[in-house]
Amino acid sequence: MKRPVTILSLATATPPHELSQEAALQTSRTLLAAQFRDFERMSAVFANAGIAFRQLARPAEWYLQPQGFPERTAVYLEVALDLFVAAASAALAEARIDADAIDTIVTVSSTGIATPGLEARAMGRMGFRSDVERVPVFGLGCAGGVSGLSLAAKLARVSPGSTVLFVTVELCSLALRTDDVSKADIISAALFGDGAAACVVRVGDEGFAEITCNAETTWPDTLDIMGWNMEPNGLGVVLNRAIPAFARRNMAEAMEKMLGGQNLRIGDIDRFICHPGGAKVVDAMETALSLNQGSLDHEREVLRLHGNMSAPTVLFVLDRVRAQEMPPLSVLTALGPGFTASAVTLRRAA
Repeated sequence: MKRPVTILSLATATPPHELSQEAALQTSRTLLAAQFRDFERMSAVFANAGIAFRQLARPAEWYLQPQGFPERTAVYLEVALDLFVAAASAALAEARIDADAIDTIVTVSSTGIATPGLEARAMGRMGFRSDVERVPVFGLGCAGGVSGLSLAAKLARVSPGSTVLFVTVELCSLALRTDDVSKADIISAALFGDGAAACVVRVGDEGFAEITCNAETTWPDTLDIMGWNMEPNGLGVVLNRAIPAFARRNMAEAMEKMLGGQNLRIGDIDRFICHPGGAKVVDAMETALSLNQGSLDHEREVLRLHGNMSAPTVLFVLDRVRAQEMPPLSVLTALGPGFTASAVTLRRAA
């Protein structure tokens, strides 16, 4: 009998600069209103986002000054590395292992460019072995927390005895666009924050959850729903306001298909642990998955306290769920560029 891949530990980290939603609105008004004449009409999105606070790579004043791609990249390399080290160190401490016990590092980030990758830059600070395998992944967006964990589990499964560290870091605030402002920029300014999360996974039964299966669904002709445009000042957000409606229409069929390969149905799952892309997305997921209204309570609380941090956000939710007690059978799921739904099935470890 094959031994399961389990999650030994989970840790999260956020940068120190906290911004209230009221302050985010005022900062956005200062930056964006002159470039977008319907700003005041659109500003209701700040009140309706379900967000009270978010944490940012830099103080609000930094975003009020013009920042080019080199300046944004410099901040990414500094702050993303600090968050990588903080989350990874905490995950290793919880797992009670040293950095030199890690055989493979999977790093997921889509909000900045680091070559060499963050894991290479962290080696000297953390003490990883010189022969550690590095797997940096770019482009997964909000689905990266689930897809990255899935990849880490696969790598652990094909090399029993190896220990895999998965880290995801996103600094969404660095993509704030202040020229050629669109509706997507207003929405993203109301939604996104910065954060990181890390997990240690390994074949064995000592973790808090078994990763039993993974699945993805990518819908055709949906490349324009979510992603980045490369622009003179860096990454420019592509974000379709129709995402909640799309999820409401399509997520049930996609989830049934993904679970079908495991001989499971939606009704068999004790808890869906969802990426809270926004308040309307959380509502849409409850409707699509036939959940009681308000049942995605941890999702709403993570959104309230941190905003949408892209890939790490769903792992913040998982951390809250396991603090209460892992359900017997759960599905970790997120939507991201592609347009893609990613899912990982979790069983509570014995």
